[in-house]
Amino acid sequence: MTRAPAEPYRTSFETTVERRDGRDVVLSETYFYAESGGQPADRGTIGSTPVVDVQKRDGAVVHTLATDSDPDFDAGDAVVAHIDESFRTYCMRAHTASHILYGAGRRILDDLGYGGFDIGTEKIRVDFETTTDIDDAILVELERLTNRAVWDSIPVSWEEVAKATAMKRDDIAFNTKTEEGVLSDSDSVRVVEIDGWDVAACGGTHVRSTDEIGPVTVLERSNPGEGLTRVEFAVGPSAIRQRTDEKRAALDAARVAGTSVASLSAEIDRLTGELDDIETELHDAKSRLIDAKIDDLADETTSRNGTEWLVGAIDGVGPNELAERVRALSGQVADVVALAGRDGATFVVVGADGGVEAGTVIDEVTETFGGGGGGSSAFAQGGGLSAEPEEIVTYLRE
Repeated sequence: MTRAPAEPYRTSFETTVERRDGRDVVLSETYFYAESGGQPADRGTIGSTPVVDVQKRDGAVVHTLATDSDPDFDAGDAVVAHIDESFRTYCMRAHTASHILYGAGRRILDDLGYGGFDIGTEKIRVDFETTTDIDDAILVELERLTNRAVWDSIPVSWEEVAKATAMKRDDIAFNTKTEEGVLSDSDSVRVVEIDGWDVAACGGTHVRSTDEIGPVTVLERSNPGEGLTRVEFAVGPSAIRQRTDEKRAALDAARVAGTSVASLSAEIDRLTGELDDIETELHDAKSRLIDAKIDDLADETTSRNGTEWLVGAIDGVGPNELAERVRALSGQVADVVALAGRDGATFVVVGADGGVEAGTVIDEVTETFGGGGGGSSAFAQGGGLSAEPEEIVTYLRE
């Protein structure tokens, strides 16, 4: 049996080797935590031999030794085992933090359910089942509430509760998919309570007070499946590093913008407004440029096989900016309107109305100058042409 969840601070103990099968060892009693419910297995040593994995198999806790190990013990021997205290402590803090985050969710998320949880070496995730859209503002509030609960030093306790009693309690969060063993054949359920904040059926290891967790930094959110929102966060050094990086980035951005971090959002809004105005002015200027160029070209249309062609090159604009204008002009100022330009590479946009098909014109151009393109009989465009726009214009006028 494992006593890790009941005595999470115990990291050294004496026991007897019940049996050993190669690298797999079963002890008469153990305080190692077997991987379960999103919490990874403890690390440590049995005697002087490293333990690299701990799993529950067929009702027993199996400790797997390192591959290159040659243990100095066998079945029946008394041994001293040590659990990696640093990693155990990290898992205790991370697991308890996940309960606090869920408790924060209880306060601001609608139709809340528990969809899963996992502890990684750099970050932890909690999957919320909720109808609430967890946007940036919600993420910030989850982080604020979580760190407030840490600061308030709320007591954390755990006890075995009769399963029938636990199942009747609406305040207990259950996650039958990941909390392996919590709803097993046992008549009792282990319930972890953060006083006045959260209650959950859980078989993991936890700290006795929320202030042992330290800073919690929410990292990001994602959608792993329908109805789920995954929130990832960090504790300990990873949380501090993330917060430092964010503060440095905010200070750098404020310095570049010539304002303070507190005023950065307002300054970005102001700059974005100015940029929108500039883009509008640029768009209007390009439209005037196109109109002026087309007015000039209208006096120089070319006749080809009984159709009138307006052909020319326009600098400083891209194919998308010419597309709607070409569509509108074909059939009005000329039967065929073909405008070339350069947007990284040479392109040509063609609109046609009548006996000429725009797609055929593009096929002829790309066959001669390379590149690619296509379209319909009324409109087509090509790009990546191996010629200057003026060469395309000369070719189309011939």
